[in-house]
Amino acid sequence: MHYGYLAAVGAYVIWGLLPIYWKLLNHLSPVYILSARIVFSFFFCVLLVVVMRCWPKIRAELRRPGRMFRIFIASLLITVNWGIYIAAVNSNHIIDVSMGYYLNPLLVILLSTCCFKEKLSRWEWLAIGFAATGVLLMIFRFGQIPWISLLLGTTFAAYGAVKKALHLDGLTSLTLETACIFPMFLFSLFWMERAGQGAAGSSAGILFLIVFSGVATALPLLLYGHAIKWIPFSTVGFFQYISPTISLILGVLLYNEPFTTEDFTVFLFIWAGLAVYLGNGLVSVWRERVR
Repeated sequence: MHYGYLAAVGAYVIWGLLPIYWKLLNHLSPVYILSARIVFSFFFCVLLVVVMRCWPKIRAELRRPGRMFRIFIASLLITVNWGIYIAAVNSNHIIDVSMGYYLNPLLVILLSTCCFKEKLSRWEWLAIGFAATGVLLMIFRFGQIPWISLLLGTTFAAYGAVKKALHLDGLTSLTLETACIFPMFLFSLFWMERAGQGAAGSSAGILFLIVFSGVATALPLLLYGHAIKWIPFSTVGFFQYISPTISLILGVLLYNEPFTTEDFTVFLFIWAGLAVYLGNGLVSVWRERVR
């Protein structure tokens, strides 16, 4: 369980800093960056499987069509999430990305009660209510539907729920997920290079970042996969606030994205929900230690 906590913190810190990485590649098409992420993540995972001799686990899963279908669903969810994320970051919507991942832990605890029958306290329901109020205020008061935020939060929460149900270790899961979509995105990578829309002719530093994107992508997902295996799914949501806090600071202070009064009002409700959830969690931990 302690390794699960460390894995969750590590994953969310890396995710919070990733906008810096993708901003360095913002002259490339989001589709190209997404294709590179998936292709080089697959190669990195295969290398780890060979080094750690995990082929028996891979073969065992390949013989189970029902589980492979769920792995395929997980791969589609994370692909959509990655695509929206890259496009949002490189079109100066890091604050929207931050909001999506602030919403995610509350969506996670909501899914935990729907999918895994984890009972929620009245304080957790209150936390969800605060976040929902913030989103509804944005829609009805300010006339904006936060599509980027809602899609990012929902796809990642659903992805985590599918992975939790599979109960696979992070490496096996990610290797199979990337393998499901690898051929399509390998073709996309070659097609864009031939069409002159790739990274051919770029500096050595850019080419290194493209190749290393596999490690940057796979490492936090491997940590996340271990976290949801070792600790309760609702507890994983407890750590999710780390990533959007880092991203919000980057968006406002480093990339000078506008942070309006309307944005602050919506974030205030979401932060209130997170504060209620965080406070309830800390009280529960304290009571358990006293007991």
